[in-house]
Amino acid sequence: MKKILIALLASATLASCDLERLPYGDMDSDGITNDPEASLESLVNGAYAQLKAWSDPMHRAGEYAGDNMMIRGSSTDAFYEFISFARTPNNGRLSQFWDNGYKAIAQSSNIIKMVEEGQSAEIDSKLGECYYIRGLMYFYLVRTYGRPYYQNPETNLGVPIVNGTPDNVLDMTLPDRSTVKETYEQIVSDLKKAEELITEGDNPIKATKGAAQAMLSRVYLYMSGTYESPNAEYAQLAVDYADKVIGSDNYALLPREQFMKYNTLTPESNPETIFAVKRVAAEFSGYDHYYGIGGMYANIGGQGWGEMYASAKYIDLLNETGRNDWRPDKYKMVDARAAFIEPTYSKNSTGAYTEVFRFIKQDGANVLNYVQATITRNGNTITCKDGDDTYTLTPLDVVQEIYTIQYKDGNMYTGVIDNFITLNRVYPQFYIIKCSREGEDTHLHSPVISRLGEVYLNRAEAYAKLGNYGAALDDLNEIRTRSIVNGGYSSLDASNASARIDKERQLELAYQAERSYDVFRNGKSLSRQYPGPHAQFETIDPTDFRVIFYIPQSAINSYPGPLTQNPTS
Repeated sequence: MKKILIALLASATLASCDLERLPYGDMDSDGITNDPEASLESLVNGAYAQLKAWSDPMHRAGEYAGDNMMIRGSSTDAFYEFISFARTPNNGRLSQFWDNGYKAIAQSSNIIKMVEEGQSAEIDSKLGECYYIRGLMYFYLVRTYGRPYYQNPETNLGVPIVNGTPDNVLDMTLPDRSTVKETYEQIVSDLKKAEELITEGDNPIKATKGAAQAMLSRVYLYMSGTYESPNAEYAQLAVDYADKVIGSDNYALLPREQFMKYNTLTPESNPETIFAVKRVAAEFSGYDHYYGIGGMYANIGGQGWGEMYASAKYIDLLNETGRNDWRPDKYKMVDARAAFIEPTYSKNSTGAYTEVFRFIKQDGANVLNYVQATITRNGNTITCKDGDDTYTLTPLDVVQEIYTIQYKDGNMYTGVIDNFITLNRVYPQFYIIKCSREGEDTHLHSPVISRLGEVYLNRAEAYAKLGNYGAALDDLNEIRTRSIVNGGYSSLDASNASARIDKERQLELAYQAERSYDVFRNGKSLSRQYPGPHAQFETIDPTDFRVIFYIPQSAINSYPGPLTQNPTS
């Protein structure tokens, strides 16, 4: 019998075809076949290991292309293309995303090919984990490199479906990209197989039946069309799989106070987490504390670059039902999700905070900038000074310290009295700590793939697309009232469901790499009219060619067969 070699912790990537003949730690297929239980755990762990490197560019591609964050300035790092929408095929981070995704697909597929199903419940459950990993990778790949499902999935290209290393690796020819529809069919097939086979426990750092069902609820939601033109069949399936997760009672929404510390909990100690890519401090080097996901969002204890901040758009969304006040002596979170933001208030030479009136003004036709103007109080009159000009503040909400000014450019601006926030270049540092402090370890973070809060929102959206607004409202308010006390909506209908549900997804799933995909899959346009070096007044339509990324040129160059590139215009 021809032997197939599988690496425990690394395998041949289909992108590079750099197949090692006898890499260290590999296992002979005869040994695996004859005694699968002895080796299966290690083999499956090798597939999980690929997710650690994969999850970093996965986060950046999904989150940076959205409107929840801003960066202090342009960068030569490849991730800046995600922010600027200046797409190129020579992007090292996208190559890492592609390569590690296909390594995980290759490893899980080879295990499935080599180990016979039906030998025992334990072996079948491990095989189910492989199906989950493979389906998960195809889903994240197709939503990155393939157009939204509602846009001609029968003809638009998805990604290559290559399930395992061919027997003849020296003369192999691999297929070109499948269509978006075919790729989704593969995803659904894999996840359903995972659901069928997995029987072992509810460990949130391993694939489980609940993890497969949660991902199916999201996959079918992606297939469910837009609010204006929904696909009822797929919307109902999204409901059905959300029902399985919610009805299992294996997971629980964290109470408000605990939820505000979600980022500090390890996945194993968090009943809301369904599946996360586990990181541990021992493997999380000092390098990662700077260059990992959290290190770009904040500097904590001297660790991290702290060059990316919560966008003004996201902060306004958090403040929509009432001002969240981060000042140490006035700390009040109206929306619990504001707890994941930490402004860097600084003290003056006397050790006191400086009070300022902070607002955003227009600097020219297409530029917005922050202003932090020092205020002076004289009885009930408050003035602020910006450059050589002094303005009297007009109260809009005295209790929340929200005021307006009539500015010299003829515009009226609204802002808040706050403490001065340290600037990086010209931008106040609204640090994001949602991807830091796991186990209170600076920037340790296990990226969350699925959690119960998302599943409720999946079901709310699917119900709305089915016209069941009462059920959609119940699910929407389940999440909204957890974060905003007495903040639930009294009604939901065709006129407001899209805006309200999408807004809640943005608030709830921020910094989990979902936002840009959520916008485009529902046929919406992305606008980022807030301070930052990006094109502030540009609108990215869902049909724009830049909604998806180029296939890495390195993958095309080394692929054993044709690999069609995405359109360049």
